[in-house]
Amino acid sequence: MSIFDGQFKISVSTASGIEAVTKRELMKLGYPEVPAINGRLVLDGDMRDVAVLNLNLRTANRVRIVLAEFKAETFDELFDGIYSIDFKDILTADAKITVTAKSFKSKLFALSCIQSIAKKAIVKKMLDSLKSAALPETGTEYRIEIAVLNDAVTVGLDTSGDGLHKRGYRNKVWIAPMRETMAAAIILNSYFKADRAFIDPFCGSGTFPIEAALIATNTPSGTLRNFAFEDFKNAPTVLPKVKEEFESRIIRNAELRISGFDIDSRAIKLANEHAVRAGVKEYIHFETQDMRKIKSRFAHGIMVANPPYGERLSGGNELIQLYRDFGKMFASLNEWSCYVVTTVMNFEKYFGRKADKTRKLYNSELECRLYSFLGAPPKRKDENSSPKS
Repeated sequence: MSIFDGQFKISVSTASGIEAVTKRELMKLGYPEVPAINGRLVLDGDMRDVAVLNLNLRTANRVRIVLAEFKAETFDELFDGIYSIDFKDILTADAKITVTAKSFKSKLFALSCIQSIAKKAIVKKMLDSLKSAALPETGTEYRIEIAVLNDAVTVGLDTSGDGLHKRGYRNKVWIAPMRETMAAAIILNSYFKADRAFIDPFCGSGTFPIEAALIATNTPSGTLRNFAFEDFKNAPTVLPKVKEEFESRIIRNAELRISGFDIDSRAIKLANEHAVRAGVKEYIHFETQDMRKIKSRFAHGIMVANPPYGERLSGGNELIQLYRDFGKMFASLNEWSCYVVTTVMNFEKYFGRKADKTRKLYNSELECRLYSFLGAPPKRKDENSSPKS
């Protein structure tokens, strides 16, 4: 019996600023509320849960199995703690072992040394267990993370492979793309519902509209991609049944009002390609259009935008005028809500309105602000609550 046949701790990592959104996702999937500590949420589960989380979490970065937790202030303690793990029940004899490390406020802080010591401990344990003289490392890759926080070590086995922001539909890169996980978090934290109009006035390669369509149709975010745990030789095969279960819940033939506009026709061409790959093209209207000309016949709606900033324009007066025109366009829409993510700290000044809420976010390690400009929700009983915090 291997570790994969029973229960274990699962660690879900998420970006700074969106922990509450990921927590709500977990609860919607039926998991109990757990605290977010340093961007990680830990819960109990098994391999089926590993599949459910990787397939469905829209805002998480990675899902890991916690192999061990112990205190270590010296490299000897680190070696002994890792060596105590029964790796023969986890790895195969030909496993390719990749070790990463991170450390914060700990006596062990040299990451290269932590990685080296950890790799030596894993290899020695495998050699001793197998009574072998060498490990070929020609087989399946197993990525092991050594995370040290306040001298407490957590050894985690990555089950995701590529980061969960890589959905599988965005095969070409446009200028300054928004990560899919961050785009989903912003939408999930907004007033957006399937019956509400949605516009992205600077859609680029289409990430916001596509993520909105995936959310509105209840399409699993990972349905197009593969995961590292699928190749674990000692683990049971669980993903096909889980995919069948959750894909049966997809809402077919939904009536959505999602639009994406961009002034560059090349971006719109790419957005359409990505929407086709994602399987949601029928739900999204993409059009080459100057933001200043956008109008809507709907009294209420959601606008989400990642407008150009200094690195993407020549800057100066052109940028300022763009933001001013953006503010005027939005002001012409009756009772809409607008969510803008940007690196520009004084965006409100140019937009012409103070945000109702602001939040610090990190998109690909770049510090941003999310500005929320809120309109009144439709006068319906189930929508009179305030937006999520």
